[in-house]
Amino acid sequence: MFAPVKILKSIILLLLLTSIVSCKSAKVIADGEIDASISSKKIIQNHYQNQLNFKTLSGRVKIDYSNGEDSQGVSVSLRMKKDEVIWISAPLGIVKVHITPDKVSFYNKLENEYFDGGFTYLSSILGTDVDFELVQNLLIGNAVLDLREEKYTTAVFEDKYSLKPKKKNELYKILFFLEPKNFKIAKQQISQPLQDRFLNMDYSYQEVANKVIPNTIKIKAVSDSKINNIALEYKSMEFDKELNFPYRIPKGFKEIVLK
Repeated sequence: MFAPVKILKSIILLLLLTSIVSCKSAKVIADGEIDASISSKKIIQNHYQNQLNFKTLSGRVKIDYSNGEDSQGVSVSLRMKKDEVIWISAPLGIVKVHITPDKVSFYNKLENEYFDGGFTYLSSILGTDVDFELVQNLLIGNAVLDLREEKYTTAVFEDKYSLKPKKKNELYKILFFLEPKNFKIAKQQISQPLQDRFLNMDYSYQEVANKVIPNTIKIKAVSDSKINNIALEYKSMEFDKELNFPYRIPKGFKEIVLK
C-alpha cells in the first residue's frame, strides 16, 4: 500500500500534467537537424509557433517518486480543462486532487485529512515559485518563463539549441535547451543559489494525432539540500472530450497544514 504522505507528494507533483497522450498512434520523435546559423530570436519564435493547443485531456499517468531514502510508484487518473482545472484521483479514490489557478485542494481518505490552500507547498517541493501557468508550461514542453521578455545568447550543445539570458540575474539563473525538430523544450533549469534551490526538467517527445507532446518528463528538485526525483509517463490519454470534475471534501475531515 502506498503510504499516505508519499501518495500526497507524488500526486500533487502530478500537477505537472497538461500533456495529451494517446497510445493508439503515438510514436517517439527522433531529433532533427541542427541549423548552426539560426538566431535566438528565430528559435524563440518557432518555440511559440509550435505550442500545443487543446481543450481537455483525460487518461492515466504513471508516477515514480524518490527522495534518496524512499521510492514509490503509482498510477493515477487525470482529467484536465486547459487553463481552468486539473483533477487527479489515486486508485480507489484514496486521494483526490483539485487544482485551479487560485488554489490547490486535496483530501486523503486514509487519514481523514484535507488541504485547501495556495501553491506554497508545491513551491517548497519543486524549489521554485509555482503557479498554475508555470505548471501547464512545464508539462506540455513549453518554457516555464516567457522567452520573449528577454534577450538570449544561443549555442549548439549535444545536438540541441541552448538559450542563456544575456543579462545576469542575481536572484536566479535559467537555462533552456530546445529540440531542433519541433523547438520543444528538451531541458530547462531554474536555480536560486541564495535559497539553495534547483529545478531540472528533462523531456522526451512523441507525436499523437499530428500533435507533438511529451512522452516522459524527469524532474529533479533540490531545496534546502533535499532532493526529490519525479518521473512521469503518460498512457492511454485522450483529448477534447466532454469531462466533469467531481470533487467535494468529505465532512468530518481534519484540515492539515503542509510545511
